[in-house]
Amino acid sequence: MKNVAVIGAGTMGNGIAHTFAQSGFKVQLIDISHAALKKGIDTITKNLDRMVSKEKITEAQKEETLANISTYTSVTEGVEYAGLVVEAATENIDLKLKIFKQLDEACPEDTILATNTSSISITQIAAVTSRPDMVIGMHFMNPVPIMKLVEIIRGYNTSDEVTKLIMDMSTTLGKIPVEVNDYPGFVANRILMPMLNESIETLYNGVAGVQEIDTVMKLGMAHPMGPLQLADFIGLDVCLSILNVMYDGFKNPKYAPCPLLVNMVSAGKLGVKSGEGFYDYSESRKAEKVAKQFS
Repeated sequence: MKNVAVIGAGTMGNGIAHTFAQSGFKVQLIDISHAALKKGIDTITKNLDRMVSKEKITEAQKEETLANISTYTSVTEGVEYAGLVVEAATENIDLKLKIFKQLDEACPEDTILATNTSSISITQIAAVTSRPDMVIGMHFMNPVPIMKLVEIIRGYNTSDEVTKLIMDMSTTLGKIPVEVNDYPGFVANRILMPMLNESIETLYNGVAGVQEIDTVMKLGMAHPMGPLQLADFIGLDVCLSILNVMYDGFKNPKYAPCPLLVNMVSAGKLGVKSGEGFYDYSESRKAEKVAKQFS
């Protein structure tokens, strides 16, 4: 279990790889794109540099963390010695089922298969493998190196032994694991997404503006970030995908995505990642590009 493969080098994947590597695990970071892998390693390096500057870790610890990570574009090569695989690909059911079929064929028989899904059924994912007792959810929170919570989601067939192993491993990472059962949205998003959706509905209905809605929730409910800003941070496409999974799973209109959210995603306004969502991030993105040119 000291060898961990992570599928996907995006925001969640590189954060998960960073966290395991910093805790002394050998990490195989896997993505089909060399560019994505380079970007992922660059992000990890930048985050480690920030930790060094804040004196949270030493330069030696940073170098050791980076040395613990190797990159692969081949799933078969990357998972060859993995005791655990954590899938952190896009929140798309068809993609995840395809990945887990491939992992089941490529991984050793005793490899535990985990998914970082924030809403999709663990039981459904496990059903496409020959080891449903060894499939489990590890829903990390973003940013992974900082956030303490990990939702540990048991599928219908997930064994007690695998659940305990993953709970204990999460503690080793310095996280606080919480065991939950396999229902759409689990706990975190079952509660969070309707709140974000209702905030978008409030804007859509003209009750108040973006700044006003976020200010009410920050000052009145002591939220560190307003719901519309949080939706931008998560990614409006991700919010829409999770709401659709919950709506399909529960058949309850309270989970139906707000038309404004649907339209914004269709228009490519996805939040921070696209430069515009409920807030405009274009200037900060321009500043980042200029800084990179002279760095």
